[in-house]
Amino acid sequence: MAFYPAGRRPRASIHDPAVRSLRFGVLKAAAINFIILQILFLGLFCYLFGSLFQETTHIHNLHVLFVDYDHGAIGNAIRTAYHELQSPGFPTLVEHPPSLYPSPASIRQSVCHIHYWGGLYISPNASSQLLSALTSPSTTTYDPNTTLTLIWNEARYPTIIDPSISTTMTLLSTTAQKAYLLANGASIFSTTSPNLTTTPPFLTTLTTPWTLTSQNIQPTPQGSRLIYNTLVIILILIQEFFYLGYLNTVYQQFHLYTAVSAHRIALIRLLISATYTFIGSLCTAATIHAFKHGWAITPGQFFLTWAVLWLFAHLNFLVLDVFTVWLPPPFVPMALISWIVLNVTSILLPFELQPGFFSWAWALPAHAVYGTLIDVWSGGCNTQLGAFLPILFAYELLAGAGSVVGVYRRAHFAVLAVEGEKEKEKEKEKEKEKEKEKEKEKEKEKEGEGEGAGLERRTTAVTVGEESRESIWREMSRVETRSRRNTGPCLDLPFME
Repeated sequence: MAFYPAGRRPRASIHDPAVRSLRFGVLKAAAINFIILQILFLGLFCYLFGSLFQETTHIHNLHVLFVDYDHGAIGNAIRTAYHELQSPGFPTLVEHPPSLYPSPASIRQSVCHIHYWGGLYISPNASSQLLSALTSPSTTTYDPNTTLTLIWNEARYPTIIDPSISTTMTLLSTTAQKAYLLANGASIFSTTSPNLTTTPPFLTTLTTPWTLTSQNIQPTPQGSRLIYNTLVIILILIQEFFYLGYLNTVYQQFHLYTAVSAHRIALIRLLISATYTFIGSLCTAATIHAFKHGWAITPGQFFLTWAVLWLFAHLNFLVLDVFTVWLPPPFVPMALISWIVLNVTSILLPFELQPGFFSWAWALPAHAVYGTLIDVWSGGCNTQLGAFLPILFAYELLAGAGSVVGVYRRAHFAVLAVEGEKEKEKEKEKEKEKEKEKEKEKEKEKEGEGEGAGLERRTTAVTVGEESRESIWREMSRVETRSRRNTGPCLDLPFME
């Protein structure tokens, strides 16, 4: 059996006049689309990497609240250590008096309302208790875990807050211990009995005056946290795009736009899309919940996650539907990849760590949905729902309206296309009738024999040859854009000559 015999049949030479004239057009179309795609992806790469540019130099934009309830030597050591560590790559410590934050609960509330990325406080009488433990280690009970406390929410950008807040505050605590010993070590040894300076309690307290205690509002230690603001969002968008393509193909193949009223089509499309995204978001939420090892999420938070993801998936289905309605088909894939990159970039990093230009992405649905999910997962500790939910519902309503209008637009042009085909068929029938009449007239005419008949045969042969060449030219110069059969994944060319 031959290897694809039809594909190995002889073709016209590349130097054939009919082919040679096509070469410039092919090269021009390929070059234009080559340049367009390179510019598109170059722009997307620049936008993506630009949002991450010099991330570590923006860490100072992360503010940590500091309240000193002690007013003693430990607070002075914290301030000294902060001045030593202060840099663009270190969080900004914002100190407020206890009168503004009278209790640790008020600090937690401030962190919960995302006024600060963390809250650091020193317990009352911590310095005096530490000094007593050093000067009288045998008679004083001292707990180093109650001296310095950090309140933070790991669910809020866990891959960022771990190194930027938790790690840096631990470094601040360690540096402050050294500063405390440098400032108070001489007086401690002068007031402490020499016999006590060699005891284990004294040495333990001296080497570790305090330990930073972490009050994590929502621990988020699971490995899957790495993809909550990346691959999860990307897969949701791609999932909607693929089904939208299938749905549009179904409507086109079954000619529903000409067989069913537009308002019924719009209603059915909304129901189908709502059902599809309902099931898809359930699967996504269930997967997140199934691989939440070490993450304390309640059943109520699971259902809220499901609802939020459903809204996000459905509004993106409608947005992508608007793309397919109002954009030329060759530009739809470009719009999809641009939409994905813009949305994911808006949640890769907090806006505090990005250049100011990228703050416009606050209006994108991915940023709103991720902020809403943080609120759900941390039990209400990301209180910006008053901004996030209106953004999501605005996309839902506007994209829904655009999708419905798009149904009427598709139905309008589908009817016009059918009417145009009918008119073409009528014209063809008229032409056939005219040809039949001409043939009848020719039959009625009397033609001579001999040279007249030979001349007619030669003329007919020449005419047939010319028509054959013209047919070959049309077939070779025609660029098929409406239907491709078994040629693999092809995209329509945005520009062609």
